[in-house]
Amino acid sequence: MHLKHRLLLIFSFTFFFFNNCEKKEKIEKDKPNIIVIMADDIGYSDLGCYGGEIATPNLDLLAKNGIRFNKIYNSSRCCPTRASLLTGLYPHNAGIGGMTVAAGKEGPEGPYQGYLSRKSVTIAEALSASGYNSYLSGKWHVGEGIENWPLKRGFKRYFGLISGASSYFEVIKNQERKRQMVLDSLPWEPPAKGFYMTDAITDYAIEWMHDADKTKETPFFLYVAYTAPHWPLHALPEDIAKYKGTYNIGWDSLRLRRFKKLKDLHLIDAHAQLSKRPNSIPAWEDVDNKEDWVRRMEVYAAMVDRMDQGVGKIIETLKSQGQLENTLILFLSDNGGSDENIESRGLNDPEISIGDQGSYAAYCAPWANLSNTPFRFFKKSTYEGGIASPFIAHWPNEIKNKGSIINQLGSVTDLLPTFLDIANTTYPLKYNGHNIKPTNGISLLPALKSNISTNREALFWEHEGSKAVRQGKWKGVTNSASEWELYDMYNDPSEINNLAEVYQDTLDVLVEKYNHWANEIGINPQN
Repeated sequence: MHLKHRLLLIFSFTFFFFNNCEKKEKIEKDKPNIIVIMADDIGYSDLGCYGGEIATPNLDLLAKNGIRFNKIYNSSRCCPTRASLLTGLYPHNAGIGGMTVAAGKEGPEGPYQGYLSRKSVTIAEALSASGYNSYLSGKWHVGEGIENWPLKRGFKRYFGLISGASSYFEVIKNQERKRQMVLDSLPWEPPAKGFYMTDAITDYAIEWMHDADKTKETPFFLYVAYTAPHWPLHALPEDIAKYKGTYNIGWDSLRLRRFKKLKDLHLIDAHAQLSKRPNSIPAWEDVDNKEDWVRRMEVYAAMVDRMDQGVGKIIETLKSQGQLENTLILFLSDNGGSDENIESRGLNDPEISIGDQGSYAAYCAPWANLSNTPFRFFKKSTYEGGIASPFIAHWPNEIKNKGSIINQLGSVTDLLPTFLDIANTTYPLKYNGHNIKPTNGISLLPALKSNISTNREALFWEHEGSKAVRQGKWKGVTNSASEWELYDMYNDPSEINNLAEVYQDTLDVLVEKYNHWANEIGINPQN
């Protein structure tokens, strides 16, 4: 070949190579960062932008400049929801139909194995094919053996609590089941003084953002999994002080206030009804130890407040990096407010004020009923009080209908397919030599960008015998010891008027769909 022709060929190849590299780099730069912020045990109406009196100015600002959804569901409890969020699968398909189990106690592979299935792919693993680096700060709770920790499931950096709830000031040594904190893949001990869990989760989230900022050409996925406001009730004195006197009027009056605000915000329909206070909860006027109950809710509010402060720091970090406009931020909860009373665990010192280190208390059913306004029931239940989640989306470059309320019916299973849609990559059929189960979710991208609702098949739930199925406006639901009930969710979102006898044929169809799903997914027949 003539030298001139050879030089021309080399030049053409070089130009093609670098031009394509430049295009690839530009595409990667244009891909948005994705941040998912999950609260733990927060109720549907706790945030200011969802009707609550707790000060959440940073989340409220995300809602004002973004959008809120009013029909997004979680999986009713911490482990199942986190498994679904990370994998786009129903909890049983992801291996966590129940709860996680202690390291070394894992069961055989299947719906209740107690750690993430290898036949699933996490958001971090799936996004890696599109050039994303993934980070996690906070609660993991989907696999306690070291072989199932975050860095083994696609995350580049990790800080947080591997297992369930713990003190916000320390890792308690005499808990029935050992709690473990980890930095990347090594055990981590909190300092003896100056440690507060919520702040530490925020600080490491920001550190991971600085880590990501070193490679600006690569987009990042950041999962911030706060433990707040899950029990035990622990908060900082300056935050508790903000709420002094706020809850003196009691849960009955505050439920009415929240209910009105939810209607004013158009988060529930004008014809919606407020569910009745359960008979097991006394009227506020009949409560003797009001001071104790007020303190519990003051501390709970302070915990939510501190989490919101952390969200503000994350927003400011994005601004300082010039990344806010091209970052999708989502906020949601893993389940509804919790009615659990934990004082029989023997970890609470009654001589120490609730909220301080050494106390170990919860806010219990009366205040959880406020958190879940206007719905019935609590965490673990598949009634709306257990599974309805606040859901905020903020993405300045793409969300045009700012401040809108979105009516799209959605689930935590939808996050992974949505993120893959955003990243313009496909859901893998195989990963690390394993055949991957098909996703159970749909992409919410049309709803995020253009408020275009996507039709979907029925949604299903099961946790420890509590079951539900929803298709369109109809929802069938039952607790483990009760008959199936039927609700028209368009006209009765609080599940007050059971229509099972009126529309028995409709309920039969839903129950048949549920039974088919339960059999297919491998739900324990005892449930």
